[in-house]
Amino acid sequence: MNFFDKTGKMALGSRLRLMTAKITDDAARIYELYNVEFSPKWFPVFFILSEDGEKTITEIANEIGHSQPSVSKIIQEMTVAGLVQENRESPDKRRNVVALTNKGTEISKQIKIQCTDVDAAIEGIISEARHNLWEAIEEWEFLLDEKSLLRRVQEQKKLRESKDVRIVEYGDQYQEVFRALNEEWISTYFKMEEADYKALDNPKTYILDKGGKILVALYNNEPVGVCALIKMNDPDYDFELAKMAVSPKIQGKSIGYLLGQAIVSAAKDLGASKIYLESNTLLKPAISLYQKLGFKKVVGRSTPYERCNIQMELKIN
Repeated sequence: MNFFDKTGKMALGSRLRLMTAKITDDAARIYELYNVEFSPKWFPVFFILSEDGEKTITEIANEIGHSQPSVSKIIQEMTVAGLVQENRESPDKRRNVVALTNKGTEISKQIKIQCTDVDAAIEGIISEARHNLWEAIEEWEFLLDEKSLLRRVQEQKKLRESKDVRIVEYGDQYQEVFRALNEEWISTYFKMEEADYKALDNPKTYILDKGGKILVALYNNEPVGVCALIKMNDPDYDFELAKMAVSPKIQGKSIGYLLGQAIVSAAKDLGASKIYLESNTLLKPAISLYQKLGFKKVVGRSTPYERCNIQMELKIN
């Protein structure tokens, strides 16, 4: 069985490198075929100079998508080969201007003839193949610029691991973790306040008995996240989303988002039309999460918390 049949798409990079190596090896032999002393890796830089004339190293790097150190190294090699010259007739010696030498210009004429044959050969491969690799590469480059492979793998990792998360109703066995998780994040960024102690020391009396709800996130059956829905005696809002906390040891698995979705769903089941919350803009991941859940900023309400500098609401359809 072919090695890549065994590895699957996991070895995409290795397979592309192998194909690149094959093409690069052939490219070196093609230059020999046309009696051109030339390294294939020089081609992008050489092409820019032959088409556009003199350029700075920075301009070349930006145009071909290489780093400046990489371009500088290629320029050095091409200079040794007598193909380019730096700072030729440049009035500003601080600008590292590069241009082809007479030898480089003559070789560019030979390479143009060579390119005609190479283009025809590649067109032949495209006509024989079921898929147009050239167009596919362009499409893949666009898609990876929009969202990198790393980010796509991170999303898949979150999705897979989130399947091991269960959201359950609060019970007395979770009181200690309810307090510990909230006290941990509050103490990390701020200080515990009187309103915190009321809710965390007596969640049954302060939250549940008043018509609220607490949900707990379990990851592999271990409690790792909590979130509360506190009944409000307010003409504008039915509930406050509060005391959301996720263990820092287990973050990155979308647990906060799953808890948020579940608590919003619970509020909807309880007949709520609007949910309120208070937070602090220092907590950027939390603010981003609330916005993802649909919360919008509101102003002008009083708060019992010193740390609160942003208030938000969610209208439930």
